[in-house]
Amino acid sequence: MSPAPVAGAASAAPAAGPAVAARPVLRLQVDPGATVRSLEVLAAEARAPRATSSYSMVGLTWRGTDPTLRVRSRGPEGWRPWREAEVLADGAAGEGTPGLRATELLWMDRSDGVQVDVDGSGHRGLRLVLIDPGVRAEDRAAATPSSGTTQRVAPASGRAPQPELISRQRWGADPSWRNGKPRYNAGIRQVVVHHTASGNDYTRADVPGILRGMYRYHTQSLGWFDLGYNFVVDRFGRAWVGRSGGVGRPVRGAHALGFNHASVGISVIGNFEAAKPTNAAVTMVVRLAAWKLDRYGHDARGGVTVRSEGSDRYAAGRQVRLPVISGHRATNETACAGERLQARLPDVRTRAQARIERS
Repeated sequence: MSPAPVAGAASAAPAAGPAVAARPVLRLQVDPGATVRSLEVLAAEARAPRATSSYSMVGLTWRGTDPTLRVRSRGPEGWRPWREAEVLADGAAGEGTPGLRATELLWMDRSDGVQVDVDGSGHRGLRLVLIDPGVRAEDRAAATPSSGTTQRVAPASGRAPQPELISRQRWGADPSWRNGKPRYNAGIRQVVVHHTASGNDYTRADVPGILRGMYRYHTQSLGWFDLGYNFVVDRFGRAWVGRSGGVGRPVRGAHALGFNHASVGISVIGNFEAAKPTNAAVTMVVRLAAWKLDRYGHDARGGVTVRSEGSDRYAAGRQVRLPVISGHRATNETACAGERLQARLPDVRTRAQARIERS
């Protein structure tokens, strides 16, 4: 894919592009027990254009003040436009490396060069993370709409049905990467909707690899127990099981710091600041939200008061009135779930409640 330029960013170099620095190629290494390859280096190694072995996902981590970060990649067509790397506002108390800050993981498509632009001071230890999630035979099968190992449960009488879910095994979650055990909430009071802020032009067959890359980044780079989101939805309207612990149980995620104890996290793969989410993706969010909320007796169109456990938006102990179905920006200082997906949430609430009432 060729990502759209960032508003206000410098124009991309022509296809020929600048020459890469005359330094050794940055080579990714295979992660133990996985098809995923990765590399973590100081970002200073890529302040000038740098040749790499093949990769398709980029993230950055640091400590201290948040800098403004842009990244560009080199593909078969040459150097692509600069892209801003959005600061990650997800997380959970008790998970992750203390004090570590990070960007969302960007989907860059197949690339063999990288350059990082940094603006700001007060940060330290800025590191570049390159990930190649690899390709498995099972990934190629995902190009077929009906393919995939799904998890189903018998519908409970009078309850909104569980939608079809594609299992963790199907996307290649390596259980050895998990750090600890699942934690469970007393119940689900809220659905928090996210976007991954990554990229929009991925194919069906790309999705398992995108999930493996996110899983590797969340667990190995950030130190989280597991993938942060409970469920992930792609632009084709398919729902994938994210965090482990049981799809029908109130598993505590790492998606809305300060509010994970009362919510379930659903993330749509893509960046919806300018691009519209597909109708198929929105419909799946409706189905997931109705299924989860109906089991705890909540009106999808209503509000709920939640006690914050401490976020960058609400101090610990504060009682916060929130929509039962909200975008991530309701609980944390972030643009997530993107303007165009955020705008669809009133429709999601109405349709989810109608689905609950029909059951």
